Amino acid sequence: MDQAANLRKLTESGAGLKLVQPQDTVKKTKIIAVASGKGGVGKSTVSVNLAISIAKTGLKVLIFDGDLGLANVNVLLGIIPKYNLYHVVKGHKSLKDIVISTPEGVDIIAGASGYSQLANLNETQRNNLIKGFVELDRYDVMIIDTGAGISANVIGLVMPADEVIVVTTPEPTSITDSYGLIKSIVSQSKDKNLKIIVNRVRSAIEGKKVADRVIDISGQFLEVQVENLGFIFQDEEVEKSIREQKPFIIGAPRSKAAACLTRVTHTLLQTEGGYSDEEGLTGFFKKFFSFVDTKEKEMQEDMEEDN
Repeated sequence: MDQAANLRKLTESGAGLKLVQPQDTVKKTKIIAVASGKGGVGKSTVSVNLAISIAKTGLKVLIFDGDLGLANVNVLLGIIPKYNLYHVVKGHKSLKDIVISTPEGVDIIAGASGYSQLANLNETQRNNLIKGFVELDRYDVMIIDTGAGISANVIGLVMPADEVIVVTTPEPTSITDSYGLIKSIVSQSKDKNLKIIVNRVRSAIEGKKVADRVIDISGQFLEVQVENLGFIFQDEEVEKSIREQKPFIIGAPRSKAAACLTRVTHTLLQTEGGYSDEEGLTGFFKKFFSFVDTKEKEMQEDMEEDN
């Protein structure tokens, strides 16, 4: 039996998985940020399909499109949203009004095309956003599809998350940029729960080799532990799913990529991770705005010193 066939056996046995939560705590939303050091590695595709795979286990999942300048989540799902975050921050709609339920079993919050940086919101707009999340703590998991790179907006969304998944590929530039992203995160906190997925691999050996390389150099030079969540095969079904705007985990559930993603889901849900904030989703965004304000202040101080 080949490796793809072995993975398909896992796909068929995925029902009934439960999210591991800490004992003796009130149920909270697990917040998972999906990031990448560079664009074009399939981060958004991984985010959407991972969210659907988690939802297939019976958990309630929300996808937040944090890549506001180049929002892709709704595109990958073939959805043209009537309202998005722009209408919330302007006070025209409440957050619950713009949440879109999809046939794939996940809810999404589409990015705001008018705001490339959440950090640029004024106090009233920030409060509109934070208040809206008070009503959304009913979810088991929120997947944040961040932008690519190491901007303050990206790191700001990563830092308050319970877990961070870095998506890379076997390309040398992608590996280097993934390390750069991890280094940027670790420079802010060495306690982040970091994981890696290697996308578009040609073999399981290649996937392990790339993950081991990132894990080894991160441990050696940054003294941080990165967990290998697994790999996803290069698969024509993935490219087809993007063109057809139908996630491969739904359109091609017996594909090699879907089997890999199911295995990743098993690993992710069975790994206990800390919950970073007692306030749930509202606490997440309070921390986000606090982070970007601090970064902005530091930049202003640096400019004043240079002058």
